[in-house]
Amino acid sequence: MTDTLLIALFAFLGAAAAGLLGALALRLTRHRSLVVSLSIVAAVAVTAMLAGTLAVAWAMFLSSHDLSVVTTVVAMAAVVSLVTAMLLGRWVAARSRELTLAARSFGDGGTFAPPEAPATAELAALTRELAATSAKLDSSRMRERALETSRRELVAWISHDLRTPLAGLRAMSEALEDGMAADSPRYLRQIRTEVERMNDMVGDLFELSRIHAGSLALTPTRVSVYDLVGDALAGADPLAREHGVRLVGGRIEEVPVEVDGKEMSRVLGNLLINAIRRTPADGTVAVAAHRAPDGVVLSVTDGCGGIPEEDLPRVFDTGWRGSHARTPPAGAGLGLAIVRGIVEAHAGRAEVRNVTGGCCFEVTLPPA
Repeated sequence: MTDTLLIALFAFLGAAAAGLLGALALRLTRHRSLVVSLSIVAAVAVTAMLAGTLAVAWAMFLSSHDLSVVTTVVAMAAVVSLVTAMLLGRWVAARSRELTLAARSFGDGGTFAPPEAPATAELAALTRELAATSAKLDSSRMRERALETSRRELVAWISHDLRTPLAGLRAMSEALEDGMAADSPRYLRQIRTEVERMNDMVGDLFELSRIHAGSLALTPTRVSVYDLVGDALAGADPLAREHGVRLVGGRIEEVPVEVDGKEMSRVLGNLLINAIRRTPADGTVAVAAHRAPDGVVLSVTDGCGGIPEEDLPRVFDTGWRGSHARTPPAGAGLGLAIVRGIVEAHAGRAEVRNVTGGCCFEVTLPPA
């Protein structure tokens, strides 16, 4: 028993010395290639075995011949281990370089193409993560391009929509100044109308900027959907009468929601105004509200004839108006963008789909 303990002690001391030297070598070469690190690990393993074997052999007073045999065997094992470690290191390093080049390609704005050569489980997991990140970056780039396009369209349309009334205001004010206005009260009424329309446009821009900046402050209260829809229908009724459109609100359940009443009234008002303006005379705009498994759904269905399928994803984008040729009073294309912003601020979602003869806008809100 004592001999066994002594052998174990000598072997441990020899292996520990080799291990300490290997740890120091790994620390000094920690920034070098993986091939160097694997070679050091293999060398440490063989050296530790050799040091322990030699320490035990010397303690046991083996003959020179026996000691040379043991040393030769260990040396051959060292050569094989080092060659294997170097081959493994070169293979892993090559896979790593391929992955680096692939990652560089999508970092420069391209799409990540995973290397086809087989790799270790760790490198394969990293490849999958890089592929997922590339997909997210592609989606972000597409959203950024769409947002930039909508911003440019918004600037162009706002400039057009402001230039037209400003030109009219200038002409009417000059006519009043020169005393050339035959009907001054009519000119003044027209000026007031144009100013109110521009004020509404500026108000929409301010509201949208608050939504995009994340500074839209909500004051949620528990209200009934029936009351919200009733107030919105009452506010939109004069416009509907002016356009000869019939408002219908017969399928409204009295379900409670936790929302900011003022902002949600703006949402319903924007949807109703949009629906009334797009519905031809003698048409119908229907409002409904019901409880669904995932929340409370408010819907506004118009008779606009439908939206082209390729335009459906852009309906709630800033500046979208459905036609580049639209002129005032079609608006600047901010109403539906404001709808989506306010609804998402309430942790809800806004959607649109085509139905027979028109389209249906749906707002889903969390239940109270």
